[in-house]
Amino acid sequence: MQMQPIFRALADPTRRDILLMLSKDSLTIAQISDQFEMTRGAVKKHLTVLEQGNLIQVQTRGREKLNRLNPKALQPAFDWLGYFESFWDEKLSNLKTLIEIDTTERPRHD
Repeated sequence: MQMQPIFRALADPTRRDILLMLSKDSLTIAQISDQFEMTRGAVKKHLTVLEQGNLIQVQTRGREKLNRLNPKALQPAFDWLGYFESFWDEKLSNLKTLIEIDTTERPRHD
C-alpha cells in the first residue's frame, strides 16, 4: 500500500482535527465547516486530501454527502511507526543498562 497519501493527509493539523471529529460521528461538509473559521471550499479541499489517503469514505444520502472515518486505513502508518517505537525502546533500554552499569562501578563518596 502506498503510504505517501496517508502521511500527506496526516501532516496537516486541520485534517487531524477533522479525523478526530469523524471518529465520533459521520458528518457533512456543512457540519465540519461550522467547527472551523474557513470556507466550505477550504474544508472540501481538506476532505479531498483525506479521501485520497483513504482515511475517510464519502457516502451519499439523498442530497447530502456524509464523511466517515475509515480507521483501517491508519493501520499501515501505525505499523510503520511501530517499527520506530520498538527501535527507540531498544535504544533507551540499552542506555538505561549502560547508565546502571556506570553507576554501580563508580566508587561511592559517602
